[in-house]
This record gives sequence, C-alpha cells and structure tokens, in this order.
Amino acid sequence: MSGAAHTPAPGGGERRCGFVAVLGAPNAGKSTLVNALAGAKVSIVSPKPQTTRFRIRAVLVEGPAQIVLVDTPGIFAPRRRLDRAMVGAAWGGAKDADFALLVVDARTGLTEAVRAIIARLAGQRRPVWLVLNKVDLIPRERLLPLAAECNALLPFAETFMVSAQKAQGLERLRARLAEAVPPGPWMFPEDELSDLPNRMLAAEIVREQILRQTHEEVPHHATVETEQWTERADGSARVDCTIYVARPSQKAILIGDGGARIREIGRRARAELSQLLERPIHLFLNVKDRPGWDEETGRLRALGLDEEEG
Repeated sequence: MSGAAHTPAPGGGERRCGFVAVLGAPNAGKSTLVNALAGAKVSIVSPKPQTTRFRIRAVLVEGPAQIVLVDTPGIFAPRRRLDRAMVGAAWGGAKDADFALLVVDARTGLTEAVRAIIARLAGQRRPVWLVLNKVDLIPRERLLPLAAECNALLPFAETFMVSAQKAQGLERLRARLAEAVPPGPWMFPEDELSDLPNRMLAAEIVREQILRQTHEEVPHHATVETEQWTERADGSARVDCTIYVARPSQKAILIGDGGARIREIGRRARAELSQLLERPIHLFLNVKDRPGWDEETGRLRALGLDEEEG
C-alpha cells in the first residue's frame, strides 16, 4: 500500500481509490472493456465465451484517482466443479468491491442469463452501474429502449453506452469512475497495471492462443500451468508450461500434424509475452492428457480458484 489517507496525488488533487467489479454474462466484452479502460492488455480475450476463469485486477489511474477494476469470469449456470469455482470467483469479486459495473452485450440484450444476474444484484446493497457494450453493432434507436428495460428491473445508479472494441464512450466512463471512487490512499504503485504474476500471465497468454487456434471442445477442456520460470543472465527468461487436456484425442488436436499446431501456439504466445514483458522469452510447451482435471481441487487452486460463493 502506498501513501497515507488524503494525500495529494501526482499532479495535485486529493487521492481517491476504489475497487470496481466488472460483471456480466459470458462474451459480454468485460475483458475487452477492462483492457480498453486500462490502456494495456491485462486480461486475455477471445471470441469464445468463458475466456476469463479467475479474478484479475487492472489498475487504472485517472487524475488523482486510482481505480482498481476487478475483471471477473462470465456468470452462467455451472455444471462442472471448474464452472462453480468460476461463478464463485465472479460473485466474490462483486462482494469485495465498492460498486459494480454490469456489462451487457447490446446485441443480445436482456437474455435469461442477464436477467438472473440483475435479480441477484438487486438483492445487494452496493451501487451498480449499467454498461451497454458493443453499441456500434446495433441500430441506435434500439439502445434507449434496452436501457429502459434494464433499468425497469433494477434502477442503475448510472447508465453508459460504449463500444470497448472501438474505444467509444470510454472517456465519460473513466471520468465518472474517477469521481465515484472514495477518498483514500492508493493501493498499488503508480506504474503497476495488474496484480497478475508473470507465471500466471504466461499461462494465460498460452491459453489465449489455444482458444484462438482450436475449436469445438478443446478450448474449454484445456488448462495451462507454468511449471518453471528461470531467469537468465542476459535478461531473458526460460518459461516451461504444461497444457492439460481432458482426453487423448484433445491432446492430438493440440499437437497437430507433426507438431505444427503446438509450435504455432508457442510461437505466437512467445512473441506476445516478449512484447508484454519487454524482454526475450524462451517458451517451452508440453501437453498432457489428465482426465477430470476440472474436478481436481489442486488444479483449480493452481488457477487461482476456490469454490467460494459470493
């Protein structure tokens, strides 16, 4: 923790700091919104639902305010132990926050999943803001009726219409976030963008490439763990990751003909990690089939998940 309460922030003004949970159904664009607000890649993104599996804190500085955005997994009806842990992580993030942003995909609107989330939020006492995302993809005349329909279910403290992908409408949201967080000391150093350790960042970047380069059942039955991180004298690092899948057939798909797919996953992940960390990364991938990994307590804890209820 840095500074004392009510100390001036860089550039003047009383310091403010608060935690904001970013909630929504899968594929609402929560991680894209968090990355756009933070101005840097903090969470992995893909077109597939349930990309985010655990809470990630992104640190955003706006004037004298430090806003800690808590990116959470999409909330859905859980089936596996992994699913239950992900949904628990989402509601746990909301429980500890000063207020919450409910991100709704404007294209799909008020689905049953969104209605269920709103119903649960209505029973809580913290302020909730509505963020209609992907507004660039639908006719503008549909936006006000959708906002009114959502506010009829829960009177939101604020309503925003944005396109995270196109960075539209974000300046007003950033400014209002900065005004709304309470006075108090900053929780993170000025130059810190996220609380995600490098070992978990490496695993997530590899998993993002699995999501982008494989289809059907493989992405949701794969997890990645960084087994070893070795610093080298020349400033580079060797990173060894293991990819676990549920079945031998999924292992074969991931490896590809003659190892072509796993090499491409490694090549793209290595390039992105080197860019994000601003130094050479030597990435080595191993694939193992481990049936039932998504029901194992040890594997879930390695992902930063517990079966908590928010």
